[in-house]
Amino acid sequence: MSTDPKFWNKLAEKYARKPVEDPDAFERKIAITKSKMTPKDVILDIGCGTGSLALRLAPFAAEVHGLDFSSEMIRIATDKGRAQNVGNVTFHIGSFDGSFTKFEDGHLDGICAYSLLHLVDNLPATLDQIFRLLKPGGFFISSTVCLGESWIPFRIILTVMRWLGKAPIVKILYKHKLENELRRAGFIEITHPEVGVTPTIAFMVTFKPH
Repeated sequence: MSTDPKFWNKLAEKYARKPVEDPDAFERKIAITKSKMTPKDVILDIGCGTGSLALRLAPFAAEVHGLDFSSEMIRIATDKGRAQNVGNVTFHIGSFDGSFTKFEDGHLDGICAYSLLHLVDNLPATLDQIFRLLKPGGFFISSTVCLGESWIPFRIILTVMRWLGKAPIVKILYKHKLENELRRAGFIEITHPEVGVTPTIAFMVTFKPH
């Protein structure tokens, strides 16, 4: 990830209390994600935060794993799982890089990355790792902030916010470049389901070839 876990640890409690910014779009994203799942699936949610998505997907999979490098986010997610009596979700503290060895290559049926890809240090390496971990035919669903699609000078704004400690390092991505990176990694059947998000959000569904 492109920032210190301390930033997210400090933000965790406030983040957990914050309502979903666009609940209707979030529900549509979840519905599409569930439609790709089977009850036998093992799913990984990368950058799971406080576990909202992972816990929503739990009834539709055999196992759901959430990964986040913020220990405070994972603490809150774990507490939520216990409070909801969800037994098939496991939360892990760590970065999604070479140090993450929980799963062997080709083990996962699906991977989700909601609000993550614009935060990673090395996008090609991240997508390559996702591709390796998926089984043939496995799905990858991402929802990514692509600020390159806006006329607003976000580079300047985000630089100032980082100086003030109010924002993490955010990469300025473009939808077409993100799609090109997915194809380079080997993904196929890339679609952009309409979920009612703003133009700066890229919601994409894609698959590893059989």
